[in-house]
Amino acid sequence: MAEAASLSKTGPEAVLAPEKSRPARNPRPPRPNYRHIHRFPLPVNVHHVPPVIPHNPLSIISVALSYLTFLISPPRQEVYTAYFDSATSSVHVTDERMIRALWEMGFFGKGSLSRSEPNWLEQEKKRRGLMGGNTSEEATRKRRAERRQLKLERARHEKLAIEERLKAEAALRESGSVDGSVIDGSGDPASSSVERFSVKKAMEAKYEERRLQAAQDRNASQPVDSSQPASGKSVRFSPVVQEKDVVSTSTTSLQAPGDEPDLDVLENEEHLQLSNEETFFLVYALGVVRVVDRSDNAVIPTSSLLPLLRRHSYYPSRPGSSELKPDDPFMISYAVYHHFRSLGWVVRSGVKFGTDYLLYNRGPVFSHAEFAVIIIPSYTNPYWSETEERKEHASSQQARSWWWLHCVNRVQAQVKKSLVVCYVEVPPPVSPSDDIGAELSRYRVREFLLRRWVPNRTRD
Repeated sequence: MAEAASLSKTGPEAVLAPEKSRPARNPRPPRPNYRHIHRFPLPVNVHHVPPVIPHNPLSIISVALSYLTFLISPPRQEVYTAYFDSATSSVHVTDERMIRALWEMGFFGKGSLSRSEPNWLEQEKKRRGLMGGNTSEEATRKRRAERRQLKLERARHEKLAIEERLKAEAALRESGSVDGSVIDGSGDPASSSVERFSVKKAMEAKYEERRLQAAQDRNASQPVDSSQPASGKSVRFSPVVQEKDVVSTSTTSLQAPGDEPDLDVLENEEHLQLSNEETFFLVYALGVVRVVDRSDNAVIPTSSLLPLLRRHSYYPSRPGSSELKPDDPFMISYAVYHHFRSLGWVVRSGVKFGTDYLLYNRGPVFSHAEFAVIIIPSYTNPYWSETEERKEHASSQQARSWWWLHCVNRVQAQVKKSLVVCYVEVPPPVSPSDDIGAELSRYRVREFLLRRWVPNRTRD
């Protein structure tokens, strides 16, 4: 009997049984090749030298040829131009080629009209229908809208389940056959018949509803041509294409023939905004950027750029005759920025998570930031404890409350990031000097990693 039953399941009935229809999902567009686009970690041209293999004498010849090639045609380092605006205390890059180079090689700066990557022109072209596909912002907006709709649908299902349960309990109370177990829901048949809401089932139902709606719209929008034979083929378009076609047709019909705008020529209105720390790192550490004062179009030398950025790190900016202090906000933040950039991390602003910096292993297009950094100045040098005035100044600069640290750490735990506290040792003031390297070497950075202790995750 068992064999007969198994044979009956594999007979013609199983072949003729309809398969379970799966929801048709829209295929995702191919992602760009980020490994090739961001293959250079910094905007620096480096001459690669082959390794020397001790047991292979030919490797010495390859190294000699490499050095000879370097002497004959050394790599040309391109210097990019940035503009400093004293009114806004900000640095901007306006050339489109330089913008792409600084973003693709090290993720420097931020688009003035975009979330992070300077792709406003691409977004505008896709919005006007000049390019196909969707931007990352549109995909994020669509995903958030779908998630919001699923949450509303889940709340509606939960409300219906509660109402059904209350009605069943009221009916049982009226019949007089209710006991403690039934009220608790262990023996209520009505509650067992109510299916629990799941996000997966809701998404499947949503995709099925979209597929049916698209099929209905396609059948309804198909024109009936009497001159075409019944066996002739007809071309069908998706509702999205038809909607775009209708919108573009109605828009052009309302305009005069001579007043149509030239959409092919679209000027890029976006520029790249560099932070003060990024600007000085590109100018001093890498030497690939020169800063020009927008007021008189004069190149600002590195020796004058450092005190300029230090004065503009305050709000409002301090005049040129003001005295520079060793605990200027720019010096404290740049010491940490230079420290992590020198270790190979991609450092980005962490203001959206309530921190100073975010540390990426390779870049924001590859993965999320793993660490969030907060900066606290440290006054351990004996100079800051000699007088009461210095003690008060040091305590006011490094004072933090426990609930502030708890809030910041809780936010990083929610976004799955580890909190790194960086203490910057502030040196005593000295006479001004043009040696920037000696000035930066006086600062020390100490790192501490904080993680929120969750009892149910760390128990044995």
